[in-house]
Amino acid sequence: MPEVKRKPKESFESFYRRFTGDVKLSGRVLQARKIRFFQKGKNKRALKESALRRKKIQDKLDYLTRTGKVKDQFPGAKAIFKLN
Repeated sequence: MPEVKRKPKESFESFYRRFTGDVKLSGRVLQARKIRFFQKGKNKRALKESALRRKKIQDKLDYLTRTGKVKDQFPGAKAIFKLN
């Protein structure tokens, strides 16, 4: 945190303006905003599990459409599951 001391006979407004300017120059605000919503990436195992889950759903939906049990009721389903 930047250390700013109030000068003699300095108004609060000018002191506050000087303080906020020093804070901006220090980069603390930018750093805080940058890490505010940071989310850690998934590990390899979680990525593989989610890929397998998507593949399983895609295969099941593909099978059901081929057998005629599911008609194209959901036109966006092919885009969601990336079916051919």
